[in-house]
Amino acid sequence: MYPGFLNLIDILGTFAFAVSGAFSAMERKLDPFGTLIIAFVSAIGGGTLRDVLLGNFPVNWLHNEAAILVIFSSALSAMLFGSYLRQLTTALFLFDALGLGLFSIIGFEIALKQNLSIGICIALGTISACFGGVIRDVLLNKVPLIFQKEIYALACVFGCAAYYLLERTRINTDVARITCILLIFAIRVVAVRFRLSLPRISLKQ
Repeated sequence: MYPGFLNLIDILGTFAFAVSGAFSAMERKLDPFGTLIIAFVSAIGGGTLRDVLLGNFPVNWLHNEAAILVIFSSALSAMLFGSYLRQLTTALFLFDALGLGLFSIIGFEIALKQNLSIGICIALGTISACFGGVIRDVLLNKVPLIFQKEIYALACVFGCAAYYLLERTRINTDVARITCILLIFAIRVVAVRFRLSLPRISLKQ
């Protein structure tokens, strides 16, 4: 049951990340090829960066034909049916939040297998989930969204830390994964619902 549930979150999260990237590209009036590239970067950029930092080659998505198909289909759907997909804003946000949780935990687990310190594992889990969006925004010449608005990366940090603590108990691994995915999901939903964010810092004149 649990692996199937996690696979579903993987597909929905990848779909949401790719559609978000495609929408951002379309707002910048990129051509179809550019839109497709930005959708791919948004969906797999964080995991690719993690694998490069860890020296895991070939990078993970090159072995995952299903992910490539989901991303391509998502980008195509956004280009052809963007006006309809925009009406599903809430659903896309929820899929995005679930994907954020799953990709954080996956990244954390991959880093942990390299016997790295817990702080580095948490950082790599966060990079896995968030930095596709960072690379997307940089390519589109925008200040990355996670650096200026809402609680996003911080949710990943809390979720990865909680997963590490749960793993030190005798709790089932899949239960720990799902618990922490839902924790990250809940933090995102609460942050958006109540417009919570970190304070902005600026130089005093």
